[in-house]
Amino acid sequence: MAEDVESRENIESSASKKNKKSITIEFVKPENFRQIYAIGAAGGHSPYDFRIGFYNDTPKMFGDASEARVIERSVETEVILSPVAALELNRWLTQHINEYESVFGPIARAIPRPKKELAKQLDESTNIQGYI
Repeated sequence: MAEDVESRENIESSASKKNKKSITIEFVKPENFRQIYAIGAAGGHSPYDFRIGFYNDTPKMFGDASEARVIERSVETEVILSPVAALELNRWLTQHINEYESVFGPIARAIPRPKKELAKQLDESTNIQGYI
């Protein structure tokens, strides 16, 4: 009986090797392909998919500096992924972030602000100080 099982496994193994074909994936960019640069992403999920909108911010000034400032957030594009594709994207990003940090060091989450003394000098030299 054990010989029959081993024989069957060997036959199935050699049959699957004969049926295996290599697959080559060619990446093609259509004529309407475009790249965007995004400073952030926002989105959510449903039971069926994950949605990620990539955006850029533009500061809008109204009135004098003492009044509220407005930032216009422009969603440049949205990507909709199946749960499996979202999981694969997560794995791919984690792998590439780890590789990046092993070469360049940890990624800082926030842009460091200048010390107050330097900020005061910057205030005197220009009215444009960024978004906030």
